[in-house]
Amino acid sequence: MTEHTIEAAGIDTGKSKLDVALAGGMSEVQVDNDAAGHRELASWLGGKGVARVGIEASGGYERMVVAHLRKQGFTVIVFQPIQIRAYATYRQQRAKNDRIDAALIADCTADATAVKDAPDPRLEAFAEPLTLIEQIEEDIARCKTRREAFRDRRHRDLLKSEIRRLKAWRAAEIKRMVAELSRHHDLARRLDLIESVDGIGLRTALALLVRMPELGTLTREQAAALAGLAPYDDDSGKRHGTRRIAGGRARLRKSLYAAALPAAFRWNPALIDLYQRLTRTGKPHKLALVACARKLLIFANTTVARGTPWVKDKHPI
Repeated sequence: MTEHTIEAAGIDTGKSKLDVALAGGMSEVQVDNDAAGHRELASWLGGKGVARVGIEASGGYERMVVAHLRKQGFTVIVFQPIQIRAYATYRQQRAKNDRIDAALIADCTADATAVKDAPDPRLEAFAEPLTLIEQIEEDIARCKTRREAFRDRRHRDLLKSEIRRLKAWRAAEIKRMVAELSRHHDLARRLDLIESVDGIGLRTALALLVRMPELGTLTREQAAALAGLAPYDDDSGKRHGTRRIAGGRARLRKSLYAAALPAAFRWNPALIDLYQRLTRTGKPHKLALVACARKLLIFANTTVARGTPWVKDKHPI
């Protein structure tokens, strides 16, 4: 049995239940995924001398228990599913159920060498409102696509009315979110800094603030990688493959794409130059757009790091 220098636990998250195991398979427990269960879990972990807890991101079902455990002083690592699958492959582990997964996550947690600081809990509270706004936008896009396929006037008018309703709802949710953010002066200041970058509007600034709380503390390479905008080599021996982006925070990347397109055609001189230079040399539109989205993110990261608003004629490169 492997010796672990840090007492660690792993949690397999379900909608109603949490399966918990200690690293090395020493002990396990199941609790309800609710406030009472979270208190019971914290007490059990404390009694076992656990300092570090690992949990797999599970569509939001993990958020409340993560927040509770962090508040109780535990170090919590939120793993992406691909990380746990890769660890299982490394261990050549094929068997899978909730108890086995909890033990696997526990061992992965104990073996983790890099533990990031927990994000600002205030920003965690804005993740769900932002997701709602994003989903409303997806509904608007679907309605627009649907309307194009209809020819009956009544149907088209109904869909047009639904689009208006969704847009008004979206605007109201953004207004409510900004009002809540304005209660925290440091967050409001950071939002203003991000929005000062040419081509970044309020909606994109909100996405950057909430989806990348590390903004301003990262290198340009780290920021690009977290957003899934970093091109990775695909070379082996004499073969030189095409560099491609991969992974990262999909919703944040989508917001950056939406901002980069108009910014590269109208709003940001640096991005206009970049887009035109790339396309003149034969690069496809999509590649140029990815480069512009990456550059826009780098501008925002540098602006927050410096703590001074974007200046058009002295943009950070």
